[in-house]
Amino acid sequence: MLSVKVAYLASAASRAISNRVNSRRFVIVSAYSRLHCPVSQTRFYQSVAAPEETVIRIPRYMQKQVENVKQTRGKNKINTVRPGKLLIQSKNPDLNQTAAYTLGRFEQPVLSSKGWKHNKSFGDYFTINNMRTVAPFVAENQNEEVEKEAPVTFNNLQICKELVETLEKIGITNPTTVQLQTIPKVMKGHNVLCAAETGSGKTLSYLLPIVQRLMADKESEMYAQGTRKIGAVVLVPSRELAEQVAAVSRGLCARLGLRTMTVGGGRGVGHIKEVFKKDHPDILVATPGALVKALRRRCIDLSDLSFFVVDEADTMFDPSFSDMLESILVNTNISRHPKETKGLDHKAQLLVVGATFPGGVGEVLSQVTDLGSMVVIKSKMLHFLMPHVKQKFLKLKGADKILELNLALKQLQQEEGGGAALVFCNKSVTVNWLGYSLDEMGVQHARLQGDMPAAVRAGIFHSFQKGSADVLICTDIASRGLDTSRVRLVVNYDSPESHTDYIHRAGRVGRAGGMEGGEVLTFVTHPWDVELVQKIETAARRRTSLPGMESEIREPKPKEVETEE
Repeated sequence: MLSVKVAYLASAASRAISNRVNSRRFVIVSAYSRLHCPVSQTRFYQSVAAPEETVIRIPRYMQKQVENVKQTRGKNKINTVRPGKLLIQSKNPDLNQTAAYTLGRFEQPVLSSKGWKHNKSFGDYFTINNMRTVAPFVAENQNEEVEKEAPVTFNNLQICKELVETLEKIGITNPTTVQLQTIPKVMKGHNVLCAAETGSGKTLSYLLPIVQRLMADKESEMYAQGTRKIGAVVLVPSRELAEQVAAVSRGLCARLGLRTMTVGGGRGVGHIKEVFKKDHPDILVATPGALVKALRRRCIDLSDLSFFVVDEADTMFDPSFSDMLESILVNTNISRHPKETKGLDHKAQLLVVGATFPGGVGEVLSQVTDLGSMVVIKSKMLHFLMPHVKQKFLKLKGADKILELNLALKQLQQEEGGGAALVFCNKSVTVNWLGYSLDEMGVQHARLQGDMPAAVRAGIFHSFQKGSADVLICTDIASRGLDTSRVRLVVNYDSPESHTDYIHRAGRVGRAGGMEGGEVLTFVTHPWDVELVQKIETAARRRTSLPGMESEIREPKPKEVETEE
């Protein structure tokens, strides 16, 4: 009987506890509302809640944090949204930016690559879409033609009939914007520094006036007496580029009786002496090392030149070449005024050409000419990202790069029109390793890197231009000035180490006379690569030039002379 009473009391107690818990209500009251509510309302809370309520107070600072987060999230979602084509297309749609949106002067862009230094960012990507279908240097020229209602041809630039006919045979009828600006200045005798984007026709901008001037001198009485002397020297950083410039020059000089010769590295002094034993050429295309050897052994005399050209100037004024360049310029009589380029005792006209504005140019050139008299020609898109080339950046692990590369190459083959691909690596070892990997995958390719002999490199690139292979794995030796009109895809297997390297690599596509629809794909793997990518993305979103690039000739600082006390 006692056990029955205990069980009954236990069940009644449990039912009472459960009813009390179910009837309890929780009320969350913030500190702000407790302070600012009227007394009557506060008493109402207390009278209603009684002992059945639990009050949770939220501090003010937490409320402010929540409100700030809501405001910033809402702002980012509508910040860059406008109707029209996307300029920046990101994996996260909230970070897209349309072409119609313009960032404010003090507005900080929200980058798609902001968190790419974190390991969890692998697999993220963003694309800078092309806003134009043709290159700016072509589009600007077309606009000028519409305004003048008459096409601008090389005849308007006073180029001789023979050269115009030669250009028409290879399909060149209208000059680019760079050629329109440069050729008249060169023909008037000015020293010129021309900095324009890659593929804009800079080679013809200096070769055409040079060939025309040498032809005129040859027809006059200047060559009636004495032996033939070199009229122009074109200095380039590599043997491959020397052969390319020489091929263009030979094509222009074929009907005019002018000779073009190349002297490059990779060969001994005996070969250099053998070259100059014959009649001197009218145009000499040389690399710095070979030209310095020829000068030291007195195989060549540069005192009677008419033109001295420094091509790929950003590379030539680099510390690795600047000493040799300075010693060559000292042996050349460079003019300081256009009047000094005419007559029997004429001096050489200096032409400096490059895809980026060379740094350190003032220190070297101030020793041989007057910097104030130099005509500086800069294109509007200098140091800007090319608006007619699609550029994609992909964050991925190092082990996944070979698979993404294989996929990109297959997609290129399947696209209509096809095209060739350039794959850039930072080291020669990577070029060889990547070549072995593509061999195992059955991808036909060619390799080009600095450890190869110069003659072998020239042969490989020449065969690639002819179409023997559609994939070329190379180092930055193939990014400077070489004609890659077949290339439709550039892959930065290793991220470039500087803005200059990126501009030159990306400039292998979208060139004048090249294939349309060019694209650049960059693999981003290491944390130290992210900073460069973020600067590129910032420049794209702001539509500005890449930061940290030279844009003016700086006067050299006077050297401090220590006086002895």
